[in-house]
Amino acid sequence: MALNNSYDARLVQQETAVGAGVQVLLLAFLGTAIGMGPAGWLTGLAFAVATWAVLSRALHRSRPRSFGPANRVTLGRAILVGGVTALVADSFQDTPPVSLLVGLTAVALVLDGVDGKVARRTGTSTALGARFDMEVDAFLILVLSVYVSMAMGPWVLLIGVMRYVFVAAARVWPWLNAALPPSTARKTVAALQGVLLLVAGADLLPHLVNVGVVALSLGLLLWSFGRDVLWLWRTSRLRPAARAEQPVRELVAG
Repeated sequence: MALNNSYDARLVQQETAVGAGVQVLLLAFLGTAIGMGPAGWLTGLAFAVATWAVLSRALHRSRPRSFGPANRVTLGRAILVGGVTALVADSFQDTPPVSLLVGLTAVALVLDGVDGKVARRTGTSTALGARFDMEVDAFLILVLSVYVSMAMGPWVLLIGVMRYVFVAAARVWPWLNAALPPSTARKTVAALQGVLLLVAGADLLPHLVNVGVVALSLGLLLWSFGRDVLWLWRTSRLRPAARAEQPVRELVAG
């Protein structure tokens, strides 16, 4: 109860409002610097509004005592991802500087390793913070896959949509919602997705090499998801057997 009494909705929600304001300022900077068109502006603003609305709702449900330093880092990453999203949308009509897109993405990827460390060192790790971090990561991968697919074809989109397909599948097959054991391999593969897509998107290497880089990214992701799905499926089949054996054990014990 003390936690709920210390919740100050106004102060916490101010943080998200400031984040939305900074997002608009970043879009204004990009618009002035490169002459961003309507597609970039509208997509960037839609991202800002959606982020503010979803995050505000999540904060209202979880009722944290404060927004927290780690969430501020993640919010900063989300703002950068909003800028990348606007640039990618603008690239359908124009050709924004690749260096600007690469720069924003690189900073967002570097900060991906910061928010978790801040949360652990300050003792502010929360389920909301972990979910916020994961959703920002997933959306950045989706946006980067869209950008790279314009040069390599729609098959690259498999990288960006794979997590969302997994989430949708979990609504049909609830056993996919079971908790997975910690895995360094899974974390490594997830971290590599952004790096490999950024390398391909920078277009500094020959085209065939870039295709190989993206193919490697997709292959690693398919392996990671496949391994996890197989583990969840096997675990789900063991649970009914364990529940069926439980009454027998209790009878023997009695």
